[in-house]
Amino acid sequence: MTSDPVGLQLKRAREQKGLSDSEVAQAQHLRPAVIQAIEAGEYGQVDSELFLKGYVRAYARQVGLDDNKIIADLDRELEPLRQKREQEVEANPLVDIERRRRRKRRLARVVLLLSVAALAGYLVFAFVLPESDMTAPAESTEAPVTEESPEVDSEQAVASEEPSTLASQVPAMPVVEEPETPQPEAEIVEEPATDPVMDSAADDSVPVAPIETGSVAAPATESVIQEPSEPVAVTETGRLQISFRADCWVQVSDADGERLVNSLQRDGDRIDVSGDTPFRVVIGAVSAVDSIRFQNEPVDMGDFRVVNNRSEFTLAN
Repeated sequence: MTSDPVGLQLKRAREQKGLSDSEVAQAQHLRPAVIQAIEAGEYGQVDSELFLKGYVRAYARQVGLDDNKIIADLDRELEPLRQKREQEVEANPLVDIERRRRRKRRLARVVLLLSVAALAGYLVFAFVLPESDMTAPAESTEAPVTEESPEVDSEQAVASEEPSTLASQVPAMPVVEEPETPQPEAEIVEEPATDPVMDSAADDSVPVAPIETGSVAAPATESVIQEPSEPVAVTETGRLQISFRADCWVQVSDADGERLVNSLQRDGDRIDVSGDTPFRVVIGAVSAVDSIRFQNEPVDMGDFRVVNNRSEFTLAN
């Protein structure tokens, strides 16, 4: 079973409370014409659906009705009006322009991310991988030095044993005056022992000397530090402060359309928000605003158009 229209329910409850529409309007800080439009179901006279729901919810609480049930009934009544407004928005050329701008911004972000990823991949393939390839041959050239070291030690041991053996045989010679004859043989034995060591050391030092890992790594470090310095898009931020001396519905949206404030403010409340400018501000009761400051500078409400104690304006740096 369908319930009565929201406006009729509110009107009956008001009459049962013995209140006039002027008294309800005064309590809500609204004009009596707004209360009359709500009771008559002429919701199009209220510019914003957000403020309409706020007025209806406060009205329902004032006359003792269930505000959640009233809002649910109001949603069903507003569905045709929503469809009509969506059609009007779709037909607005400014909306199409704004959509194109948002698409371009998203595309630019994707292109920037792909560029950064491509640059990182180029740096890895150009500097990091070649450095690892050059380090591997250096390790392989140093390996034969450790493998040949046992042979060198064995040759040195043989060279040290042969002179001692020759020296032990010298006393058996009949001629005592020529003890120096085994010395040339000892020197001859020592020379082949020392030459392979020097040759192997010289051979090992040939492939190792040209490799300079420090000089190869330096360009990679410099390029990695210098390349990412890409220009970054800087968005301007702003700060908005509003204080209230009575109940007032307020809506504040940033440059991307994100709502920073969307609520009913009470007497003595104060909001302080920051975000990307320009700000789109909607104030439901201008008379309830005590002060407005943007970027720590006072804002004169007289500079903006006020209709039915309601104002909608934009603040930019």
